[in-house]
Order: sequence, then structure tokens, then C-alpha cells
Amino acid sequence: MRRVQGNPDVALLECTNPVKNKWRVRWDVSTDESGTTSYMEAEFDHRPSVDEVKSLIEGWISDATRERIISGFTYEGVPVWLSAENQTNYERAYIQSKMGNGVSV
Repeated sequence: MRRVQGNPDVALLECTNPVKNKWRVRWDVSTDESGTTSYMEAEFDHRPSVDEVKSLIEGWISDATRERIISGFTYEGVPVWLSAENQTNYERAYIQSKMGNGVSV
């Protein structure tokens, strides 16, 4: 799976080599202000089923969402890295705040 640049009218499912039975699935097609079109693309050695395509795209969305949750936030302009340790610290501070009527200890 990779992000590539190409034609804005790209086929979302395409057989790229009938002899070798190579297929490509494309999604997340977007064109920026300069007119450059990019999209995600994955190659299969067979015609993928609907369930395979769903699984591929859902996995990609889950990975992107997880990455945004972990490292996609800022607080007052400072990046907040939501590591496992930071998650525990934030949870502890939240619980202490609730126990102390909104005052963190």
C-alpha cells in the first residue's frame, strides 16, 4: 500500500496486467490547490473481493485514526504525544481532579 500521484479520473479498481492477473485498488483520491492528484493504492495478485477491499480500506482508516489520536494533537501550540505513559498520567490527573472537585493535586 502506498500513496501515489496520478490522473484525477483514475479507476478505483483496475486490472493492470491480465496475463499475471495483477489488480490495483485505489482510494482516498484527492486533488490539491495546484491540481496535483494523489491517492492510496494497493496491488493484488488476483481480483480482490468486496470483503478484501473493505478490510484493506478499514485497516488503513483505523491506522490513520490511531496515529492522529496518538500524535495529532497540540495544546497551546505544543505537540502532545499520547504515549501509553501519557495516557496513564492524563487519566490519573483526571481522576484526581474529579475526586478533588475539579482541583488537580
